[in-house]
Amino acid sequence: MNLTELLKLEIENTYTTTERLLDKVDPGSLDWKPASGSNWMTVGQLLMHIANSCGGGCKAFVTGDWGLPPGMKVEDLTPEEMLPPPEKLPSIGSVEETRKLLADDKALALQMIDQAGENDLAGLEKAAPWAPGVKYALGRHLLQMVQHLDRHKAQLFYYLKLQGQPVGTADLWGQ
Repeated sequence: MNLTELLKLEIENTYTTTERLLDKVDPGSLDWKPASGSNWMTVGQLLMHIANSCGGGCKAFVTGDWGLPPGMKVEDLTPEEMLPPPEKLPSIGSVEETRKLLADDKALALQMIDQAGENDLAGLEKAAPWAPGVKYALGRHLLQMVQHLDRHKAQLFYYLKLQGQPVGTADLWGQ
């Protein structure tokens, strides 16, 4: 199995499992967040983040386009602009909007894998803006973007558990 095949398999599993979890989200719970602790996103903010947590990052690593306004560089961002606190994150309007954006995000991730090609996935080394001195193979960065979605999918799973929704291990792993 090569990196292209591995990444595509991971994408199929992660997005499919995430889509199934969306079936369990109560449309009226978008403002909900855990009652204890701090620094939590609402369900709506989490869904917005999930809907664009992989493809955009893949595009950024493959093309160098981080989606910033013209003339602005990632290095110019403050730490809060690079990683805003939850209260500054946008929220999604509906679960259905999440489904559409998630499908677009998946298509973009798959397109970026094809655009990169196996040789660059395995051999081209790049640094992430948040770790400029550390270079990894492009394929590893793209895998980390899939893992980013997967980790937030797990966060949604636990939000659903905390809300009393009927979820189990198979919902988390996609079995």
